[in-house]
Amino acid sequence: MAKNEQVCIDQCRFQPETKQLEITGWALDLASKEVPTFALSAENVISSKIEWYPRSDVAAAHKTSASLQMGFSLKLDVENPAEKVTFDFRFGDQTQTQTFVPNANIVREPKQPSQIQALYGKTRKALSYLKRNGLKNTLRRVKLEQSKQSDESYQQWIAENENWNIEAIKAEIMAFEYQPVISILMPVYNVEEKWLAKCIESVQNQFYPKWELCMADDHSTDASVRPLLEKYAAQDSRIKIVFRSENGHISKATNSALEIATGEFVALLDNDDELAPIALYEVAKCLNKNADLDLIYSDEDKIDMAGKRFDPAFKPDWSPDLLLGTNYISHLGIYRRSIMEKIGGFRVGYEGSQDYDLVLRFTEQATADRIAHIPQILYYWRILPSSTAADQSTKSYAFDAGLKAVQDAINRRGIKATVNHAAGNGLYDVDYQVLSEDLVSVIIPTRNGYDDVKRCVDSIIEKTTYPNYEIVMADNGSDQPEMQELYANYQKQLGERFIVESIDIPFNYSRINNLAAKVAKGKYLLFLNNDTEVITPEWMTKMVSFAQFERIGCVGAKLYYPNNTIQHAGVILGMGGAAGHGHHTFPRGDFGYFGKLEINVDYLAVTAACMMIRAKDFIEIGGFNEELTVAFNDVDLCLKEYEKGHNNVWLHAVELYHFESQSRGYENTPEKQARFDKETKYMEKTWAGYIENDPYYNPNLTRVGGDFSVRLGR
Repeated sequence: MAKNEQVCIDQCRFQPETKQLEITGWALDLASKEVPTFALSAENVISSKIEWYPRSDVAAAHKTSASLQMGFSLKLDVENPAEKVTFDFRFGDQTQTQTFVPNANIVREPKQPSQIQALYGKTRKALSYLKRNGLKNTLRRVKLEQSKQSDESYQQWIAENENWNIEAIKAEIMAFEYQPVISILMPVYNVEEKWLAKCIESVQNQFYPKWELCMADDHSTDASVRPLLEKYAAQDSRIKIVFRSENGHISKATNSALEIATGEFVALLDNDDELAPIALYEVAKCLNKNADLDLIYSDEDKIDMAGKRFDPAFKPDWSPDLLLGTNYISHLGIYRRSIMEKIGGFRVGYEGSQDYDLVLRFTEQATADRIAHIPQILYYWRILPSSTAADQSTKSYAFDAGLKAVQDAINRRGIKATVNHAAGNGLYDVDYQVLSEDLVSVIIPTRNGYDDVKRCVDSIIEKTTYPNYEIVMADNGSDQPEMQELYANYQKQLGERFIVESIDIPFNYSRINNLAAKVAKGKYLLFLNNDTEVITPEWMTKMVSFAQFERIGCVGAKLYYPNNTIQHAGVILGMGGAAGHGHHTFPRGDFGYFGKLEINVDYLAVTAACMMIRAKDFIEIGGFNEELTVAFNDVDLCLKEYEKGHNNVWLHAVELYHFESQSRGYENTPEKQARFDKETKYMEKTWAGYIENDPYYNPNLTRVGGDFSVRLGR
């Protein structure tokens, strides 16, 4: 047997009750990178089934494709547990024989970890996560949740951040030069009396006094609703009511409330939710800083029937691509009334997602500089057994209405695209049509690294569906003879579409890529690490579909470690220092923080391990900063694009493996550490404002790790 012919048995277990033997492991010829054939002796075997599947951990260790099906799971129903079973793995003319006696491998099933029940409870959510992601990734998520701060941390955050000095706030309000009236629109229908009372009183308890509460009762059949509304209206002249003569559902009811509104701005409030006491004060304070704002929105959380608050949604600043993936703006939303009336208020036929449809239409009338986000919890979304927040499966029609709203927005904007439901409820995927299949130049720097390059380039050639690309190998002084053979082979396959640019200089990632970009002929430049492997065939098509828009700057990808956990899902400035990665090590298939791993998201930066940019933008910016020889050059480039007014966007469906640091190693020498420190100081000096406050993150979230837990002790 040659040493390259490897069979590794990971686990063998026998269930006496069912007489089933299960064996898992992997098999691979380390030289040819080929998987053997399997042959089973029929002796003592009643039935059998073998399944082959990828083992990316083995691929990482032995530098082969992460999609190669080298892992196996063998299930055998045996006749006599005391007798042996035999099977062979055949590597060409070589054979490895495996023999097992079932009774020698009896294993009792371990109990399912109690942490899963503690985290998810006995709910559809738990079963759905387990079904979607498997036990291994569910356990990974449990581990992540255990490392995150618990619900107690949010209660601590509330204690740290909501010690309001009421007298100081009222004095500040008195000093406001601009004190607009804010009309709160509230449709009412058969709401339980105690929740309606709490809702109205949360408005009455506002520190900012210039408000009016415009309530429209949608022909409630509950006899207790009308007297309660009339009682509050009699007590406070700022409370106005219209009683509708027929039930028209939420859109018509809210429009009825809009008709009696007189304020310059309107706010939306559901009849069983609550406003934070500082809500309208914070809005007025924001307007005193910029009276030209058209839309203001805040963070929000949920509140249960006992009054306990939980599950905060800490949002980013204005993010146009994120909004097409989900209604992240939601509550509290404050809208300029003149624009609200111009677009006709709420539209019938979008019930359940009427707010989403509204904000999509409204933001088409506003510019980015007239939209503001208040990073504070100003709205408490009540959790009741019938609410969408409590169980999203109760209102599936709402998500269909959301899909319709996004598709309408795309059509209104004259964009050729199809909108589909994404992985979770309330998440949407916009599939843009590529208008012109212009040339993409894939730039891959390398020095030697035969196995890495072969895996990377093979995956591009074998999987990529986009028809018009060239590959530019930025060869940084390779001296392995097999590299030239590999290049010659690719030149035979691709002809002029495979270019080797010899750049024999001391390693400088920025300069190597800049020099390679000079020989690239594509309209788009796609910078790609040599230690990556394409997973999704449409990866390049999707990147072009975004990069074709002038408003878009850099386009990034979802990168996995070989163990199918997140390596890159967008760069956050100020994370762990100058910059870091969000959702780091989250398991593949996880939705992430409020669905952000399954939709397209705006970020300040994405990694150049897989990044597309228009060539003309790259030239205008001046390429990568060559002072940044290794670290942060991609972040620096993205920030320059952002300052040109372009959105950098991360795409969830552009998936690759990233066998990180196999090519150049870690920062493990004094020289490398000194260089890293120098480049960090450049970032801190040049981009201090973004490091202090990344607009696509939230100042209330941790700066320590990428798990989106709350930030304490600021």
